[in-house]
Amino acid sequence: MLDALRKGAGTWVAKLFIALLVMSFAVWGVADIFQGFGRNVAAKVGNTEISLFTFDRTYRQDLNNLGRQIGRPLSTTEGAQFGIPQQTLGKLVAEAAMNEKATQLNLGISDQKLAELIQAEPAFQRAGGGYDRAQLQQALRNAGLTEDEYVVERRQLAERQQVAEGLSGGMLAPNAYLEALHSYQAETRNISYVVIENSALETVEDPSDDQLAAFFEAEKSRFKAPEYRAVALLELSPSKLARPDDVSDNDVSAEYERDKDRFSQPERRRVRQMSFTSADEAEAAAEKLAAGTSFDELMNERSLGDNDVNLGLMAKSDFLDEAIADAAFSIGEGATSGVVEGRFASVILDVVEVQPESTKPFAEVADDIRQTLASEQAEREVLDLLDEIEDARAGGAALTEVANRFGLEIQTPAAFDSTGKDENEAVVTLPETDGLVSGVFDSDLQVENDPLPLGDRGFLWYEVTNVIPSRDRELSEVRDRVAAAWREAEVAKRLETLAADSLAKLNAGTDINALAEELGTAVKTATDVSRTGDNGDLGRDALSAAFAGPVGTTAEVPATNAPARLVLKVDAVNSAAFFAEAQDVLQLRQQLSRQLQDSLLNQYVSDIEQKAGVEVNQAAIAQVIGLTGNN
Repeated sequence: MLDALRKGAGTWVAKLFIALLVMSFAVWGVADIFQGFGRNVAAKVGNTEISLFTFDRTYRQDLNNLGRQIGRPLSTTEGAQFGIPQQTLGKLVAEAAMNEKATQLNLGISDQKLAELIQAEPAFQRAGGGYDRAQLQQALRNAGLTEDEYVVERRQLAERQQVAEGLSGGMLAPNAYLEALHSYQAETRNISYVVIENSALETVEDPSDDQLAAFFEAEKSRFKAPEYRAVALLELSPSKLARPDDVSDNDVSAEYERDKDRFSQPERRRVRQMSFTSADEAEAAAEKLAAGTSFDELMNERSLGDNDVNLGLMAKSDFLDEAIADAAFSIGEGATSGVVEGRFASVILDVVEVQPESTKPFAEVADDIRQTLASEQAEREVLDLLDEIEDARAGGAALTEVANRFGLEIQTPAAFDSTGKDENEAVVTLPETDGLVSGVFDSDLQVENDPLPLGDRGFLWYEVTNVIPSRDRELSEVRDRVAAAWREAEVAKRLETLAADSLAKLNAGTDINALAEELGTAVKTATDVSRTGDNGDLGRDALSAAFAGPVGTTAEVPATNAPARLVLKVDAVNSAAFFAEAQDVLQLRQQLSRQLQDSLLNQYVSDIEQKAGVEVNQAAIAQVIGLTGNN
């Protein structure tokens, strides 16, 4: 709710104060050097104080707001890492500056008018409309405010709004400014262009040894071997601990008998159901069936398709209507029932297929049961071993020692880089868990690390066993890669040269169609192209160049499909008509007017601060956010 109370200040504080506060925190240090106010004051603008209680409450509300955005609560020290204290104090200092000016101007608001403002707050209205005091009390409880505190804050807000309204309220962006910006945003252009691709070049020959060596030396950093790290991995998971061979045949047989329903399939029938709106209509249909009409012929008479009657393959328990279920399972395959009175309608049933009840034989499912029992036992063992392994690690045992002690296996995959690739740039097969590769590169050699979760019930320990430093490779190690990179660079260079030559011809008077024919391609056109639109071949560089000059402007720029180049010419500039009452223009005026008002308020508040002076009690603030131990 406090954010709503401070809506008059929210648009102009952040840019102004965060940089100021960061600078001042660094300069002032943590000593309580302030003599002009007590320990319960967080900051002061002129004679207007911001209490430490107000800062604490507002800071925690800002923390809660951020916590809801990221999906978890934040501590006060975590909030400091996000810069929340500076933002909170910035809001409060901005309010204090405006309060200081309101006091100097002797502004105020009557109790009656204040009561009207409070009762008009949307947050305090009942569902059917009208002020609801219970809503006010609930909002105050949620915000941690007493009624008296809220009244004081609401009065100050009203006084601040008087200052802001007197300074910039009702100020509108001038028509000249509005028209100029609208013209800039709405202007479009018609463009002719030629895309110069690899096909326009002659075949690029292989580089000579000297060319390759020179290119490699100039681009050696591109081919540098990254740092690789070798690790030892210890996986604790049900799949690793499961021992199916230890499960006895008796246990498997007993489980089969205990849970036999799991391996059984009840009788199922594919049934078609024809529904009727009345019992008389159903009886008439039954008489036709008895006289020799088939169910399919009756469907055709009633203009019904298979989707209208097919219930699918169902067990008796799948039917919602018991009477229909009994009827469907009382007749044979291919038979049609008489009229069945269901709960919702009279129906006639046709049984298309019958699948008898079946039970999978023990021999067919024994291996699956054995694996399931072994996995269930392994899941229980994982939690027991987790504590034992952590105790052993805390006692200084290395991963290999832990593995030997508990009969587990150490994995030693090939050394990999920070992208998970080995020295041959092949992806190394690693356990599928988040944070393994980054954790390995954040760790040090032979350092104990916290285990990572693995799957639903597993854990993974890792230990860096070797660090292979980054190094410059020899040309012989990467010759094929260097040759491919040289060819790419050579193609790009030749395309750029060809595009520059083509632009020179265009500027010298060559028609763009003749130029395209010379290049073996065709001219493309784009009409009504805007500065920010998605125009296929015309990327950001092309749009910037096309809008950089008048009709006839030419340019050569990178195409969107690198390394291709693009040569363009502006054929027309299309100016949009300006109508001050158009909806888009009205929205633009509102946006520009708000920006002008905010800019003026920025300057005004800055002037108040400079003249009144701002003091911040950093020692007290550091205590609130839990940073006193770092000072």
